[in-house]
Amino acid sequence: MKYLLDTHTAIWALGDKARLSGNAKTIIDDVSLPLCISMVNAWEVAIKVSIGKLDFAGGASFFLKRMEYNGIEIMDMERKHLEIVEKLPFIHRDPFDRLLIATVLSEGLTIVTADENIQKYDVPWIW
Repeated sequence: MKYLLDTHTAIWALGDKARLSGNAKTIIDDVSLPLCISMVNAWEVAIKVSIGKLDFAGGASFFLKRMEYNGIEIMDMERKHLEIVEKLPFIHRDPFDRLLIATVLSEGLTIVTADENIQKYDVPWIW
Protein backbone atom coordinates (compact mmCIF):
# COMPACT_ATOMS: atom_id res chain seq x y z
CA MET A 1 0.00 0.00 0.00
CA LYS A 2 1.25 3.48 -0.92
CA TYR A 3 0.26 6.51 1.13
CA LEU A 4 -0.42 10.06 -0.08
CA LEU A 5 0.11 12.70 2.60
CA ASP A 6 -2.44 15.49 2.77
CA THR A 7 -0.75 18.91 2.91
CA HIS A 8 -1.35 19.46 6.62
CA THR A 9 -0.07 15.96 7.35
CA ALA A 10 3.14 16.56 5.40
CA ILE A 11 3.73 19.92 7.11
CA TRP A 12 3.09 18.47 10.57
CA ALA A 13 5.42 15.56 9.79
CA LEU A 14 8.20 18.08 9.12
CA GLY A 15 7.94 20.04 12.31
CA ASP A 16 4.93 19.41 14.53
CA LYS A 17 4.58 15.63 14.88
CA ALA A 18 2.59 16.08 18.09
CA ARG A 19 -0.38 17.11 15.89
CA LEU A 20 -0.32 13.78 14.04
CA SER A 21 -2.50 10.87 15.10
CA GLY A 22 -0.83 7.71 16.35
CA ASN A 23 -1.67 5.95 13.09
CA ALA A 24 -0.25 8.79 11.00
CA LYS A 25 2.98 8.85 13.04
CA THR A 26 3.38 5.09 12.68
CA ILE A 27 2.98 5.25 8.90
CA ILE A 28 5.27 8.25 8.47
CA ASP A 29 7.98 6.83 10.74
CA ASP A 30 8.00 3.42 9.04
CA VAL A 31 10.74 3.77 6.40
CA SER A 32 9.57 0.56 4.71
CA LEU A 33 6.24 2.15 3.69
CA PRO A 34 6.07 4.11 0.43
CA LEU A 35 4.97 7.70 1.04
CA CYS A 36 4.22 10.36 -1.53
CA ILE A 37 2.90 13.84 -1.98
CA SER A 38 1.57 15.51 -5.10
CA MET A 39 2.70 18.71 -6.76
CA VAL A 40 -0.79 19.78 -5.68
CA ASN A 41 0.52 19.83 -2.07
CA ALA A 42 3.35 22.16 -3.10
CA TRP A 43 0.93 24.34 -5.04
CA GLU A 44 -1.25 24.62 -1.93
CA VAL A 45 1.78 25.59 0.18
CA ALA A 46 2.76 28.24 -2.40
CA ILE A 47 -0.73 29.76 -2.51
CA LYS A 48 -1.21 29.77 1.25
CA VAL A 49 2.24 31.28 1.89
CA SER A 50 1.58 33.98 -0.72
CA ILE A 51 -1.73 35.04 0.85
CA GLY A 52 -0.45 34.87 4.42
CA LYS A 53 -2.50 31.82 5.52
CA LEU A 54 0.62 29.72 6.11
CA ASP A 55 3.91 30.66 7.70
CA PHE A 56 6.35 28.22 6.12
CA ALA A 57 9.91 29.50 5.81
CA GLY A 58 11.29 28.73 2.37
CA GLY A 59 7.86 28.26 0.84
CA ALA A 60 6.98 25.57 -1.68
CA SER A 61 10.54 25.11 -2.90
CA PHE A 62 11.82 24.30 0.59
CA PHE A 63 8.76 22.10 1.19
CA LEU A 64 9.62 20.01 -1.88
CA LYS A 65 13.29 19.79 -0.90
CA ARG A 66 12.35 18.54 2.57
CA MET A 67 9.99 15.96 1.12
CA GLU A 68 12.70 14.69 -1.25
CA TYR A 69 15.27 14.67 1.56
CA ASN A 70 12.93 12.50 3.63
CA GLY A 71 12.51 10.03 0.78
CA ILE A 72 8.94 11.00 -0.03
CA GLU A 73 8.03 10.59 -3.70
CA ILE A 74 6.69 13.67 -5.46
CA MET A 75 3.94 12.89 -7.97
CA ASP A 76 2.93 15.15 -10.82
CA MET A 77 -0.62 16.27 -11.38
CA GLU A 78 -1.97 14.57 -14.49
CA ARG A 79 -4.85 15.01 -16.92
CA LYS A 80 -6.55 11.88 -15.59
CA HIS A 81 -6.69 13.49 -12.13
CA LEU A 82 -8.51 16.51 -13.57
CA GLU A 83 -10.97 14.25 -15.36
CA ILE A 84 -11.83 12.59 -12.05
CA VAL A 85 -12.22 15.96 -10.29
CA GLU A 86 -14.93 16.87 -12.81
CA LYS A 87 -16.94 13.82 -11.76
CA LEU A 88 -16.48 14.02 -7.98
CA PRO A 89 -19.51 14.78 -5.85
CA PHE A 90 -19.26 18.30 -4.50
CA ILE A 91 -18.77 17.33 -0.84
CA HIS A 92 -15.52 19.24 -0.42
CA ARG A 93 -15.09 22.78 -1.75
CA ASP A 94 -11.28 22.96 -1.44
CA PRO A 95 -9.80 22.61 -4.94
CA PHE A 96 -6.48 21.29 -3.62
CA ASP A 97 -8.18 18.55 -1.61
CA ARG A 98 -10.42 17.65 -4.54
CA LEU A 99 -7.30 17.11 -6.66
CA LEU A 100 -5.72 15.02 -3.92
CA ILE A 101 -8.88 12.89 -3.75
CA ALA A 102 -8.74 12.42 -7.52
CA THR A 103 -5.09 11.41 -7.25
CA VAL A 104 -5.93 8.82 -4.62
CA LEU A 105 -8.70 7.39 -6.79
CA SER A 106 -6.60 7.39 -9.95
CA GLU A 107 -3.42 5.94 -8.47
CA GLY A 108 -4.87 3.47 -5.95
CA LEU A 109 -3.43 5.26 -2.92
CA THR A 110 -4.50 5.71 0.70
CA ILE A 111 -4.57 9.30 1.92
CA VAL A 112 -3.26 10.20 5.38
CA THR A 113 -5.52 13.03 6.51
CA ALA A 114 -7.37 14.51 9.46
CA ASP A 115 -9.74 16.30 7.06
CA GLU A 116 -13.23 15.01 7.78
CA ASN A 117 -14.53 16.24 4.42
CA ILE A 118 -12.01 14.08 2.56
CA GLN A 119 -13.05 11.17 4.74
CA LYS A 120 -16.64 11.55 3.43
CA TYR A 121 -15.52 10.42 -0.03
CA ASP A 122 -15.31 6.78 -1.00
CA VAL A 123 -11.51 6.74 -0.79
CA PRO A 124 -9.11 4.79 1.41
CA TRP A 125 -7.93 7.05 4.22
CA ILE A 126 -6.24 6.74 7.55
CA TRP A 127 -5.82 9.02 10.48
